[in-house]
Amino acid sequence: MISAKHLDVWLLAVRPKTLGAAVAPILIGTSMAYAVGKGHAGAALAALLGALLIQIGTNFSNDYFDFVKGADTVERLGPIRATQAGLVTPEAMQRNFVLVFGLAVLVGIYLVYRGGWPIVIIGVLSIASGILYTGGPLPLGYLGLGDLFVLIFFGPVAVGGTFYVQALEIPVEVILAGFGPGLLATALLAVNNLRDEPTDKKAGKRTLAVRFGTGFARAEYLAAFALALTIPFILAFWTDGHWFACLSALIIIPGCSPIRQIISGSKGVELNETLAATGKLIILYSILFSLGWWIG
Repeated sequence: MISAKHLDVWLLAVRPKTLGAAVAPILIGTSMAYAVGKGHAGAALAALLGALLIQIGTNFSNDYFDFVKGADTVERLGPIRATQAGLVTPEAMQRNFVLVFGLAVLVGIYLVYRGGWPIVIIGVLSIASGILYTGGPLPLGYLGLGDLFVLIFFGPVAVGGTFYVQALEIPVEVILAGFGPGLLATALLAVNNLRDEPTDKKAGKRTLAVRFGTGFARAEYLAAFALALTIPFILAFWTDGHWFACLSALIIIPGCSPIRQIISGSKGVELNETLAATGKLIILYSILFSLGWWIG
């Protein structure tokens, strides 16, 4: 029988606060599909489940590989990692990320049935990126390429793929809309890398914050946040409509707090609050954008 303590440990490893970045693009892609009368509930739910499984699998994978590579130590400034804290053995974490990615593949079978080979490509690349972010001989996160992959896979790929499995086509404005959540997810990663810059440097994890300094990471956060707010306006001009989607720019109001923390020079554990706030802003952005786009 699985104990409550055991479940709590794995819930910690799931890192629920990161799941918003996976949900946001699915919500936007689905709302855009329904807005043109081509929404499909079954495909939308499968896309959501698949995205959550890939994110959880990626979290488990990162937990495992960062511990094995020595990036997670007692000096870690972020939330507790289950393997590093000794709550889960490396072997158990490895088994579970393989299991979760396997479940994502099973969900993907239905999505492939709906959307064909393009979904196979998206699925394979998404899972591979989740593993290779911190795993393999040349992990993306250790080379400073994580930001680019987060922008692409949490943005245009996720939004475009969600729209495609429902509408079986993909207009340009859907790809463009994907850059909104993708940029905010990139801002989230920038905060994470800014907080972990001292320990990442010791572990040889060459994130952009390590390569170019903490000032760059702060500028990256502000630029990604600002660009995300422009996307709805660009789309409104592009389509000559959907102006209510611009309501998503209202996240600048609650966003003033994390922006102030970035500008003021907050560092270390202080940035955990910035990280949590940014994660909530991604969800709020996607809700406001989706409702606004659906209204017209």
